[in-house]
Amino acid sequence: MELAPVLRSEWLKIRTLRSLPGALLALFASTTAFSAIAGVSETSDPDFDPLYMALSGVVPGQIAAISFGAMAVSSEFQSGALRLSLAAVPRRGRWFAAKAAVIAVPALLVGLVTALAALLAARAGLGPAADGLGTGEQVRGVVGCGVYLMLMALFAAGLAALLHSGVATLSLLIPFILVVSFVIGDATGTVADFLPDKAGQLVLRETYDGTLGPWSGLAVTALWAAAALLAGGWSLRRRDA
Repeated sequence: MELAPVLRSEWLKIRTLRSLPGALLALFASTTAFSAIAGVSETSDPDFDPLYMALSGVVPGQIAAISFGAMAVSSEFQSGALRLSLAAVPRRGRWFAAKAAVIAVPALLVGLVTALAALLAARAGLGPAADGLGTGEQVRGVVGCGVYLMLMALFAAGLAALLHSGVATLSLLIPFILVVSFVIGDATGTVADFLPDKAGQLVLRETYDGTLGPWSGLAVTALWAAAALLAGGWSLRRRDA
C-alpha cells in the first residue's frame, strides 16, 4: 500500500478525534497566556533573559504538546482500533511512520504560530526590557520553539506506542518535567544538560552556559524522540494488536 493513502487516513483520525485538536488549542492558549503573564512580571533579576522570559510559556504549554502526541497513538489501543488500522495497513512500520508524520506536522505548525504569538504577547509587556533582542535571536527562538514542541510530541508518541498506554505515558512524562527536571534544572555541566526538555529549551534562551548550545540542545531532544519512536516501532512489531 502506498504511503499517501495511509497519511490521509491517519490525518482524518487526527482531525475527527476531538481531544486532539483540543490539545493543540490548549497548547496555543496556555503557552501564549503564560508568556503574556511573564512579560509583565519582575525583570530586575540580574540573570534576566528577555528571550526566555518571552517564550517561557512553553514550559507549562508543552504538557499539551505531550498530551497531543500520547493521545494520538493511545487512541489506537481503544476498542480494537489498532486491529482495524493494521488490517488496512499490514506493514506496521509504514503505518507507524504515517502516524508519526501526522503528529509531527500539526505540532510543528501550531508550535510555530504559538511561539510567535507568545513572543509578541510577552514583548508587549516587557517593553524596553526586550529592546536588546535582535531579529536573529527572535527568529531562532520562534523556530526552535516550534521544533522543540514537535519533538516533545513525537517523544510522547513513541513512549505511548512502547507502553501501549497514553495514561502511563502522561503519568511518566508530566511528573518528570514538572518535578524531576525542574528540581535538577539548575545543575549545569552534568547529565541534567542532556535531559530531553532541558536540552531542547536552550534554543529559547538568548544566552546559555554549559556543554550544549541552542541547536545541539535541540539535536539531543531529537535523539530522545528518535529513540522513543524506534522503541515504539519495535514494540508494535513484537506485540499483538
